[in-house]
Amino acid sequence: MKIKEAFDGVNRVFLDTAPVIYSIEKNPHYLAIANYIFDELIEKQTLLAVTSPVTLAECLVVPIRDDQTQLQQDFIEFLTENSNILLEIIDKQIGKEAAKFRAQYNLTLSDALQVAVALQANCDALLTNDIVFKRVTELPIIVLGELER
Repeated sequence: MKIKEAFDGVNRVFLDTAPVIYSIEKNPHYLAIANYIFDELIEKQTLLAVTSPVTLAECLVVPIRDDQTQLQQDFIEFLTENSNILLEIIDKQIGKEAAKFRAQYNLTLSDALQVAVALQANCDALLTNDIVFKRVTELPIIVLGELER
């Protein structure tokens, strides 16, 4: 699917972890598509991006484990100091919704939290590279690996 087609009608997109990691770590397989989404759509304010503390935490695991302080800082700055990315807070309503999605779709807790935050934040789609999210029917799922420029 073409990127423009996938994002047609999407004004607010939820960022799951993988697309952020691919962009910041410059993954050669996904970099061109991830950069197009971040540089051409989000940075130019065509899209408003939303994410959660789950994304931040997942992005930081390997850099913390490997003592990569600059990479840690890159993720933190990208997700918390970017005016085009909103970092939503997880509250009790999101916790309740996540439990529902975990039970309904057999998602991991972290994936269920991502879906609950995306819906609470009125996102039009969820951007990921994890096909397990395709079980969810409450919002469109855009899989990075299925996109082409």
